[in-house]
Amino acid sequence: MAVIAHDVSRLAPESAGPAPDRAPDWVAAGTPEPLRGELISVLGADKVLTRASDLVKYASDASPYRQIPQAVVTPQDVSDMVALMALARRCGIPLVFRAGGTSLNGQSQTDSVLVDVRRHWQRARVLEDGAAVRAQPGIVLGHVNRLLARHGRKLGPDPASTDIACIGGVIANNSGGMRCGVVADSYRTVRSMKLVLASGAVIDTAAQGAEQQFRAALPELAAGLEQIRDELRADAELSARVRRKFEIKNTTGYRLCAFLDADEPLEIFRRLVIGSEGTLAFVAEAVLETRPLLRHTTLALAFFDDIDGAAAAVGPLVDAGATATELMVAPTLIAAAYNMPGTPERWKTLPPTSAALLIEFGAEQPDPLDGLEREALRILQGRALIDEPRFSRDRDEIEMLWRVREGMQGLLAALRPPGVQLIIEDVCVPPARIAEAAKDLQALLGKHGFLPGLAGHASAGNLHFLLTPNFGEPADLERYDAFMHELVALIVDTYDGSLKAEHGTGINMAPYVEREWGAKATEMMWRIKQLADPDGILGPGIVLNRDPGVHLRHLKSTPEIEDAVTKCIECGFCEPVCPSRNVTTTPRQRIVLRREMARQPAGSPVQRALLEQYGHDAIETCAVDGSCKLACPVAIDTGTLVKGLRARRHSQRSEQVAEALARHYAIAERGARGALRAAGATRRVAGDGPLRAAANAARRAIGPELVPSWTETMPPPAPAPLPFTVREGAAAVYMPACVNRIFGNPRGSAAHPTLPEALVALSRRAGLPLWIPDDVAGHCCGTPWASKGYERGHELMAQRISDALGRWTGGGALAVVIDASSCSHGLISDVAPAGIEILDSISWVHDHLLGRLGLQRTLGSVVVHATCSAAHLGLAGKLSAIASAIADEVVVPAASGCCGMAGDRGWLHPELPASALRDVAGELGADAFDACVSSNRTCEIALHEITGRPYSSFVLALEELTR
Repeated sequence: MAVIAHDVSRLAPESAGPAPDRAPDWVAAGTPEPLRGELISVLGADKVLTRASDLVKYASDASPYRQIPQAVVTPQDVSDMVALMALARRCGIPLVFRAGGTSLNGQSQTDSVLVDVRRHWQRARVLEDGAAVRAQPGIVLGHVNRLLARHGRKLGPDPASTDIACIGGVIANNSGGMRCGVVADSYRTVRSMKLVLASGAVIDTAAQGAEQQFRAALPELAAGLEQIRDELRADAELSARVRRKFEIKNTTGYRLCAFLDADEPLEIFRRLVIGSEGTLAFVAEAVLETRPLLRHTTLALAFFDDIDGAAAAVGPLVDAGATATELMVAPTLIAAAYNMPGTPERWKTLPPTSAALLIEFGAEQPDPLDGLEREALRILQGRALIDEPRFSRDRDEIEMLWRVREGMQGLLAALRPPGVQLIIEDVCVPPARIAEAAKDLQALLGKHGFLPGLAGHASAGNLHFLLTPNFGEPADLERYDAFMHELVALIVDTYDGSLKAEHGTGINMAPYVEREWGAKATEMMWRIKQLADPDGILGPGIVLNRDPGVHLRHLKSTPEIEDAVTKCIECGFCEPVCPSRNVTTTPRQRIVLRREMARQPAGSPVQRALLEQYGHDAIETCAVDGSCKLACPVAIDTGTLVKGLRARRHSQRSEQVAEALARHYAIAERGARGALRAAGATRRVAGDGPLRAAANAARRAIGPELVPSWTETMPPPAPAPLPFTVREGAAAVYMPACVNRIFGNPRGSAAHPTLPEALVALSRRAGLPLWIPDDVAGHCCGTPWASKGYERGHELMAQRISDALGRWTGGGALAVVIDASSCSHGLISDVAPAGIEILDSISWVHDHLLGRLGLQRTLGSVVVHATCSAAHLGLAGKLSAIASAIADEVVVPAASGCCGMAGDRGWLHPELPASALRDVAGELGADAFDACVSSNRTCEIALHEITGRPYSSFVLALEELTR
């Protein structure tokens, strides 16, 4: 038993509960029997999640709904899925598939069995030199695009959720985006699929003889599809209507156009599965055709007097080759100017009735953009513009403009009052009528008291807007319902448009499918569902639902929790960057669990169970690296929440120990180097086995949160003496990070030069010598104390380092260079010594040294890992630029992200880096590279451990090449 135990009751949040939608008491015990036993017997205990924490953390997605599953399963392969389908049929257990959980209309929720198809379904392989890609449903769209970018290609669908939406969800919802229209969406670009049907049949639509196999395995389905095909084709009026409705974006109901676009049953069914939201079959794998990447872009934001003027310019701009024409109304831009840093002041004075078009042109080379810009300006000339339009190719300005376009969701989320929900709707009308539809929508939003901001893909007639009801207020529920009824009437009756353009039907629009399509077409859809899933086990009620009020049930409350995270909209954008995503919980799930605790009455069985499980699942395995903040549309850093909770758990005694460690840190440094020397001696005699066993025994006795595990890549100690330097004539102060004062070069590498030796030599070589203060030992950025929630220890170390920096730099006369990005980030963000410039080694080398150095030779290939701290500091691009200067080829793995090491967290929980870096290791494979570089020692140790390649600082490589 560990000598230190935490009092979990200290973590209980303040509760205004009990809330009406709180999890019922049965959840405390987890999945009930006999369901638990049945699932485990089929899949094995490691693939069945049954605890209270497991059920609650999967209960929410990006939609306004919440349902608590009875179990969550993580099937690993097709055979698992076939077995699961058999159990579902035998026991009448509905299954709902979930990948990224970005579904906006309740498609990835159930009160039965939720099937997580992300964890074990993340493989992708580029085919035909990038012309196509084979991908599993759980891999993130943006990850696939990073693989394809090396071939100058990308996928057709390009939703704003590209960096979280998974391939399975993109296909299931026929997701669109800003550039794909109806010609490059999933329906048009999916070439083939491997399907697992509700019957258990497995069909690869690209396999030889697949049509015959389909007919033999599923004769009733094949015959039924042929019958519907013939009926639809015989009805000229309905056929024409189907064709017309799919000329614009439409994800309401099933894609009846499949019966007009294909003749054979299997090909019809393959097309029907796209956009079916997991209700007809499971897509185990898909081959998608790709599109040119267009590496160079130019962007302009053109302001018009009104929406009509903006809409009138769309057609000519599209004809001229515009890759995107995004419509935004003035209220959206005015709100952005007041609330989004970096936006122009001019937007604050825009007339409220004005509108803007975000116009993009793309090309493989920069030169063709000149002509495209001229033609666009010619088209805009003489129109009713407020300002003179201007195109820009500046990366920062382009990113700012796209951030505004894509950030409407986050903007309103950050501004909404407590308890208010955020609902994102999208509709589509014939593109020629987008101006009048936009004005009608603004009027309807205003009538019901919602903000009149909207944006949309103008060339497609697709409009997006947000609703902010408070479902805790009965009047707001009525207001929302009244709005939905009038919205349906407006889009269907006035415009014959699509109630859902690219977000899928979901339970939010399922009651209105017949209102849009009519009785006959909807009856055909019901027949499709019955033919493909006669037992009704796949997502019942998600696309088709005869309950007219289903969209008003299971609406989730949003109780107030800690200030750092209470604005979370549960979109899940944070999840792909979280190193614990495949181990315990994600940032979204940490927040979802806190909200459920707040819904519960104090001391309820569910709250007690969640508190017990939250310690390991949410607190101990969080890297607190802040990567989630960079991905979050509301800029939430869940690490701030976790650090606060860690602080709440600490006893007075543990705070005193942490403070004493900070006070005597120089002694701790010497002790760490001594321990590494002793371990090295043991290793030389007996290998790593005894060291690993001793570490494990200590972890059991003292506690896994205090004693690190032992790894074979644990480096030897750094030499105690630091390089000799002098203060006189120094260009900057150099503070070697404590990790580089403790750990030496990677095991198996030359012991010298060490990183401090290399950086001193490199700077001297460039004519900008560094000075290392004599008393640098014992000084630290304070991050180890801050990340663990030891507030007093952090305050002591922060004050000590601030005083020292002021003394060393002569009150800021010299800059300070730090050789570990996490330490640079910690000093800048947490300590922020006034008047002192902190330079990470990446900035120091890129901005000051590189141009003064002469390379004696270059490397063939270099793998680069930009740490999460480097990303926070905006230095990832500079690190790649340094690598490009020293190597002919720079490889940045598509799976790169936080390594999960988080200082010593990866030694305390080795499963974190193992999971976070598994895809990086797989991507590098057996390929040979001349060097693997990063900018943080402990991250390099983790990378070495998981990939088997000796990562080291980029400084060491540069020093050798300029020697």
